[in-house]
Amino acid sequence: MLTYNAHYQYELKSLIQSEVDRLKDTMIIAHTTFDFPAYKHHVGVIEGLKKALALMEEAESIVNGADTRG
Repeated sequence: MLTYNAHYQYELKSLIQSEVDRLKDTMIIAHTTFDFPAYKHHVGVIEGLKKALALMEEAESIVNGADTRG
């Protein structure tokens, strides 16, 4: 049985990954209508969401007792 926090974390990761996939699909489908600023914006949003996923994993490691000192 998942705790509330574990379930929340799983669902949040899933939602973030779904949004990344949706944005990638949008870029692929609409690549001919995107201008460069729109492309840069979408890439930036995707990178921000990927960074959020990485920070979630780092936070999970810290909570589980991992040493984060380089």
